Amino acid sequence: MAKSTHHNDVNTQQNTHLPKDRSNEDKEYVAGLEKGLSIIEAFGIKNTPLTLSEAAEITGHSRASARRSLLTLQKLGYVECDDKMFRLAPRVLRLGHAYLTSTALARTIQPTLEAISERTNESSSFAVLDGSDAVFVARAATRRSLSNGLGLGSRLPAYCAATGRVLLADLDPDEAKTRLERKPRQKLTPNTRIDIPTLMSYLNEVRRVGYAISDEELELGVRSLAVPVRDQKGQTIGSISIVSSTSRRSLENMIENLLPELERARWMVASLI
Repeated sequence: MAKSTHHNDVNTQQNTHLPKDRSNEDKEYVAGLEKGLSIIEAFGIKNTPLTLSEAAEITGHSRASARRSLLTLQKLGYVECDDKMFRLAPRVLRLGHAYLTSTALARTIQPTLEAISERTNESSSFAVLDGSDAVFVARAATRRSLSNGLGLGSRLPAYCAATGRVLLADLDPDEAKTRLERKPRQKLTPNTRIDIPTLMSYLNEVRRVGYAISDEELELGVRSLAVPVRDQKGQTIGSISIVSSTSRRSLENMIENLLPELERARWMVASLI
């Protein structure tokens, strides 16, 4: 998968002085914690170790503020430093693991994904929307799974992922457009759609038909199909998808044979949550 850089995804407050008219809720806000977490997110944005200057640039913090955050994270074991280059330490995995183990949804949906993959012999996943990305929180892979490196916590740009498009389509159109514009859109393959009018038109079609496809837009030779998962109140909580190789299935075959599997799965999940 191609890596992307989106410096604008992390929005931080540079002025940490509290105005006199701040509400009681604002007084509970810990600016230092926000800065530390934004530094951690900055590593994911750049996808490489960071210098102090890069950390400050990505987060919008001053160099002095970024330095304090990095040194604090280093002391706590979340960051390592080697020759002025900072990198995340293995301890940071505790944060993602805490989410996966404390969220019942991922555990609830896992058996359903495994059943789908067993019946179809294709990999299936469950993803949620985080900003402008689809984040995978449950997954069932087959032996012949495509070697795309996807795993728990993997992120795909929502504008060209079937899961992401389903989740964007569930938003208010203005909000969906804002999220599309917030992140640079790259042509990952010759088939990737990146212009806003085309993407907005596609989201309208997803709302109409109830599913989304990504046909060799993320990776040549790979196509995926996704449907939204809603709770009993009708609120969208995520998206289930199936991915296949173009050499194994045509798009028509996926819609005819795999879409019913996804529909069955999402109703099953809705009855459990």
